[in-house]
Amino acid sequence: MNLFRKIFKSEPKLQPISLSTFGTDIHCHLIPGIDDGSPDMESSINMIKKYVALGYRKIITTPHIMCDYYKNTPEIILKGLEDVRNELQKQNISIEISAAAEYNLDDGLEVLIAKKQLLTFGDNHVLFELPFMNEPQNFQETVFNLQMAGYKPVLAHPERYSYWYNNFEKYDELKSRGVLLQLNLLSLAGHYSPQTKKVAEKMVEADLIDVVGTDCHRLEHLITIEEHLTSKYFHRLADKTNLMNKFL
Repeated sequence: MNLFRKIFKSEPKLQPISLSTFGTDIHCHLIPGIDDGSPDMESSINMIKKYVALGYRKIITTPHIMCDYYKNTPEIILKGLEDVRNELQKQNISIEISAAAEYNLDDGLEVLIAKKQLLTFGDNHVLFELPFMNEPQNFQETVFNLQMAGYKPVLAHPERYSYWYNNFEKYDELKSRGVLLQLNLLSLAGHYSPQTKKVAEKMVEADLIDVVGTDCHRLEHLITIEEHLTSKYFHRLADKTNLMNKFL
């Protein structure tokens, strides 16, 4: 019986981490009414209040830009950011907030790269995402064009692209090409699917993650993350000294 208990003994429960350890969220959708994130200013402010409660000191919000659906421009995004900042000031909510974008890899992105009209964060970093059904044929070419234009590509939530689930070596290949990998904390919380969670955990174990984001679209997403702060994978990320979030 003692041997049985020893073999099947559960891991000791960890204390919840404070998200102040990460400091900055670089992927979320908080500008009201311009994509599938916050629908209105009240929702934006409620989410930002939760960010403060969780310990974040800075938010870089990243609205979608898609040439055929979310036709956002730097002007639209920065005007929305200004409105959010003004409301935060009115309500005396103290947190730093700026904006970049989450670019879909489509024909419109190639045009913006050529014109050098991309919203960036950090050291000229650009957050971009891929279609969820198939890897686009021009993926490598677009990465090359980003780099030739002086941008540093950051791939959003690579753990969510199911076409790579049986090709884990792809993540090493991306990093060797200079692509930084951004993990969604929601993936580790099991928000998307068990398989996505498994891949996310494997990526953390392999030390493939450069930066993390909430990918928050609504308040419930932050609550879900809060419920999983005892996860050993959250702890591993919190202990990662070179995580980009800590330097933004």
